[in-house]
Amino acid sequence: MDYKSSLIQDGNPMENLEKQLICPICLEMFTKPVVILPCQHNLCRKCANDIFQAANPFWTNRVGSVSMSGGRFRCPSCRHEVIMDRHGVYGLQRNLLVENIIDIYKQECSSRPPQKGSHPMCKEHEDEKINIYCLTCEVPTCSMCKVFGAHQACEVAPLQSVFQGQKTELSNCISMLVAGNDRMQTIITQLEDSGRVTKENSHQVKEELSQKFDVLYAILDEKKSELLQRITREQEEKLGFIEALIQQYREQLDKSTKLVETAIQSLDEPGGAIFLLVSRTRRVIVEASKGCQLGKTEQGFENMDYFTLDLEHIADALRAIDFGTGKGGGGARCLFPCSAPGNLLPCC
Repeated sequence: MDYKSSLIQDGNPMENLEKQLICPICLEMFTKPVVILPCQHNLCRKCANDIFQAANPFWTNRVGSVSMSGGRFRCPSCRHEVIMDRHGVYGLQRNLLVENIIDIYKQECSSRPPQKGSHPMCKEHEDEKINIYCLTCEVPTCSMCKVFGAHQACEVAPLQSVFQGQKTELSNCISMLVAGNDRMQTIITQLEDSGRVTKENSHQVKEELSQKFDVLYAILDEKKSELLQRITREQEEKLGFIEALIQQYREQLDKSTKLVETAIQSLDEPGGAIFLLVSRTRRVIVEASKGCQLGKTEQGFENMDYFTLDLEHIADALRAIDFGTGKGGGGARCLFPCSAPGNLLPCC
């Protein structure tokens, strides 16, 4: 095991040293005694014995009742097959160098501040710490569950590496969420500003539209007053002419009534001489009886139908007032000029 080259590669020698002292079975620091396999890989004796017992269920140690000559054992790191003698794992040599390094490392770590909290233990194996993570089941577990328990066929990884990986992933996700929240807050602010500007622009356009229709109303009222005045003048002229004729006919009626009275009185005169003395009056009566030569109104004089106003085309134009599409000739056009800033009413 080349500790020196490994220590040089890492900027933190203590962390790199701890990685070199991890058992590939329990994924914890080697526990004394440490055995060295013929392939030069190290294992905790307890971990090596557990694997050996699982591979050779009928083998027992020297205090057992069953005796066998030996058994087979595969290195968990390189899968090299090791032939054990009758002593089994207890026949393997101890790696005193690694044990001494562990002692030195633990002495160094003893000066570090104690870690807060206790390490969780496996529910199935109460003496085993939860030190690995089952990638298949996505649950933390212990090394014994991997070797003998429910996770034998599962893919596992060191708990610390999974912890660091997921912690890094979570940290990255938090950063992305925070950045996303900032973007959403920016968008919310922009939308709020857009809503406020929309309200202001809508109010401005409504005011301008109301002003334009007020102009239309004023023009219509003015035109209405002008046309009503023309009708009134025509009415007054015709009524004046009719009243003048009435007055003439009344005067003529009075004269005619008086002549009738005079003629009746003449008829009652018994004497011829006296009757003939009023011959001048008789001639006036005769002329009056021929008829009156006063003026008359023409047929249809009282009609006012030449003031008829056809507004259907204007009504259609008013109904067609709408906001344009702004694409040139695509929408109805207003009947009054547009003074909206920014060409907000392109139809005008």
